Amino acid sequence: MKGLYLERDTPLHRLPPEVKIAAMVSATVIVVITPREALWAFAGYAVLVAVIAAIGRVPAGWLAKRSLVEVPFVLLALALPFLAAGEKTMFLGLEVSRDGLYGGFNILAKGTLGVLLSLTLAATTTTRDLIVGLDRLRCPQIITQIATFMLRYLSVLGGEARRMRIARISRGDDPRFLWQVRGFAVGVGALFLRAFERGERVYLAMVARGYEGRMPAAWLAAGAATRNQWLAAATVPVAAAAIAGTAVILG
Repeated sequence: MKGLYLERDTPLHRLPPEVKIAAMVSATVIVVITPREALWAFAGYAVLVAVIAAIGRVPAGWLAKRSLVEVPFVLLALALPFLAAGEKTMFLGLEVSRDGLYGGFNILAKGTLGVLLSLTLAATTTTRDLIVGLDRLRCPQIITQIATFMLRYLSVLGGEARRMRIARISRGDDPRFLWQVRGFAVGVGALFLRAFERGERVYLAMVARGYEGRMPAAWLAAGAATRNQWLAAATVPVAAAAIAGTAVILG
């Protein structure tokens, strides 16, 4: 997440993390439950996401580049009209399945909007703030603990894996050859053992210093969202709900 965060001074960046998380999840749920036939609703959602990104000064090119993570789903969505069975219809001069066409659009639209909302949240909220926000929302302790340790030590494990790879190559190992996969497997096993031992030592050190499974109450209370901030964040899911309702009514 460190590589996704964009340091800016915007109203979106200054909002407490818990209200941003709640607004993003609520808006995503509304997008997901929107009927696939309500085509105009998805156009409205796209405009809403563009407005949110503009407020947070998140560049369109930055979003487009990192949205490539959904390419496999895009390929599935493009292939579905030709693979699905059922009633046929003409689209751009091609005979395609009507259900497949709607299904492909459903995957593409909802998946893209969900990715863009998640990227906007990541671009305007630091990793630490995300964890704090989840804790303030009373997310299960086990989830926040796992996320905290994973994000904190992922770069450490990545650096150690790179050093082990360099050490293997300097001793004549070439991972391109299949018969040398044994050395790679041994390295992965050694990395797992080192990570497990390090995690155990870190956990014991934290417990010795008074760790009880949650962040200190003072940390969670400092900077908690006010009523006005909750109301400001609520405009996003409310706007999404209004778009969905209008599209369904107009048919």
